[in-house]
Amino acid sequence: MQAHLTPQHCWNSLPSPSVREAASMYSTAVAIFLVILVAALQSSEPPESPFPYHILLDPDGILELSWNISYVQEVIHFQLKVQGLRAGVLFGMSDRGELENADLIMLWTDGNRSYFADAWSDQKGQIHLDAQQDCQLLQVQRTSDGLSLLFKRPFVTCDPNDYLIEYEAVVTEGNEALVHHMEVFQCAAEFKSFPLFNGPCDSKMKPDRLNYCRHVLAAWALGAKAFYYPEEAGVAFGGQGSSRYLRLEVHYHNPRNIQGRRDSSGIRLYYTATLRQFNAGIMELGLVYTPVMAIPPQETAFVLTGYCTDKCTMLALPTSGIHIFASQLHTHLTGRKVVTVLARDGQERMVVNRDNHYSPHFQEIRMLKKVVSVFPGDVLITSCTYNTEGKKLATVGGFGILEEMCVNYVHYYPQTELELCKSAVNDGYLQKYFHQVNSFNNEEVCTCPQASVPEQFTSVPWNSYNRDMLKALYRFAPISMHCNKTSAVRFQGEWNLQPLPEITSTLKDRTPNCPNGQAVSRTSPATVINWGQG
Repeated sequence: MQAHLTPQHCWNSLPSPSVREAASMYSTAVAIFLVILVAALQSSEPPESPFPYHILLDPDGILELSWNISYVQEVIHFQLKVQGLRAGVLFGMSDRGELENADLIMLWTDGNRSYFADAWSDQKGQIHLDAQQDCQLLQVQRTSDGLSLLFKRPFVTCDPNDYLIEYEAVVTEGNEALVHHMEVFQCAAEFKSFPLFNGPCDSKMKPDRLNYCRHVLAAWALGAKAFYYPEEAGVAFGGQGSSRYLRLEVHYHNPRNIQGRRDSSGIRLYYTATLRQFNAGIMELGLVYTPVMAIPPQETAFVLTGYCTDKCTMLALPTSGIHIFASQLHTHLTGRKVVTVLARDGQERMVVNRDNHYSPHFQEIRMLKKVVSVFPGDVLITSCTYNTEGKKLATVGGFGILEEMCVNYVHYYPQTELELCKSAVNDGYLQKYFHQVNSFNNEEVCTCPQASVPEQFTSVPWNSYNRDMLKALYRFAPISMHCNKTSAVRFQGEWNLQPLPEITSTLKDRTPNCPNGQAVSRTSPATVINWGQG
């Protein structure tokens, strides 16, 4: 049975609970979930289903979200199916799934009638009706086990309480809500054999030789659909000089500690014996995994930047250039934004990939809407923004999950010898920073040779002067470049104490195209749902 939809002013007579209160109030009756929906682009394959992308939002399968995207109309259509509905639905989107600072849609009842409205939660989680109703309810229908909602919203709402979001395709197999992400690595060809191992990635029983299985062949993350290479390119593997051994990593997210589940998830690789025109490659951009790059504690938006310099691209890229068609951004837990920009002749020309609402829990490979060509002499600049408000000590760069990274894995063709093009501040200049801190802080920082860089950062008193001086160091000090071949050997040349690329013109942030003086009603209507008989 379908419902009739009638706009009506009704919010002023209703209470304004917090999101957590709403969840508690309807804990036995309301299906509630806040899902992270990150900026992404469509797969290279055209969708066939009216709702080609779907995901289960909770381990019990109570909420199922499907959606479709129109880049022409700049509109997203959603279908939300709810099982066992009694009192209402609260569904939201936020940067990392928090209950606070979320963009919400609400379906609720006052006992006589049901209402649908666009809302948002503030920093304290308090719910407010949007002054501008951007989500349009198209259909609501009872099902045999609950309810189905069909609604739409535009990409850009010109509403300061909404988030600008786009979506990637979804693949759901097996334990849909528990399997978080997976990666397939090819092992190094110089070893003729590798031991079998099935266990936790951080297990002390894991053979050391598996650390030589780090060449990424495929990656999948929750929220990602099948990844397709362009028709003219593919990844070459097998044959002479290629290892027969692969390593599969499956990462799980099980916050409710569900027991007794068995999982056999993996990644299916499709291959062809017909060679394509180009061999595709994967290149790492950003920062070297080193503790010399660090974020002070209690920072809300601290930026670190890594460079692939013109000197490296001039030496390593063919004169015809390379063509980037996909990108996977990566940080650890404190990352909030990631962007890679292409610069040419001292001017930033275009964004390769950007995520202003980055979450480490959603790290899919994204097909670029437009292929980016990179030529010898170009510069690729990767910047990451971090939030360390909950930290008491500095967060240093490194491999551990509590350390940080700033990486963009770009997929490109034709394949070159260049596999890693990253930088870090020169260590000698960092030591000058520690000496300078000492001169103003009564020798509190140990700069003796036996002290490690993490230990030195731990002893820094993080006053405003020391914070600003570290920012200045990272913005102006010479860098150490890693312009590395697949063999992990650097291209020939001097790569230490390199000057930062000189950028004289930067790109401006894209702003929504909102009409000037747009009038917004302070009491926008919610939609009344008249269920009729039955």
